[in-house]
Amino acid sequence: MRIADVLRTKGAEVATVEPLATVAELLARLSEHNVGAMVVVDQDQVVVGIVSERDVVRKLHEHGAALLERPVADIMTTVVATCTPEDAVDSLSVVMTERRIRHVPVLTDGRLSGIVSIGDVVKVRMTELEQSQEQLEAYIAQG
Repeated sequence: MRIADVLRTKGAEVATVEPLATVAELLARLSEHNVGAMVVVDQDQVVVGIVSERDVVRKLHEHGAALLERPVADIMTTVVATCTPEDAVDSLSVVMTERRIRHVPVLTDGRLSGIVSIGDVVKVRMTELEQSQEQLEAYIAQG
């Protein structure tokens, strides 16, 4: 299965935030969109980073409540793992496991076109396992 298949099912909407938005604004948007991470984009909608709830928690522990007034650019990850719609879900799951990341932006011609989470990958795996089980049961029933 390809990333395009995942996006076709879940949709291509991506919650984004600007680098100069405050961490407090980021938290409000994470809550509003009910997501665990946001892609950070510049004024031209180019991906410049990604920031997750974990990033906020770790930095809050280091810097205290004053962090809430600092810009997202201060806490975002700038080396962002990305994929394309043509990539295989299998290869993405390897990257996510090896790099211990949960969200990967999808780029088409260098532009943001979606995001895939570890939950999306697990859902694909579950569907594949269910289909395999059904095929095996049908094969056994045919005798």
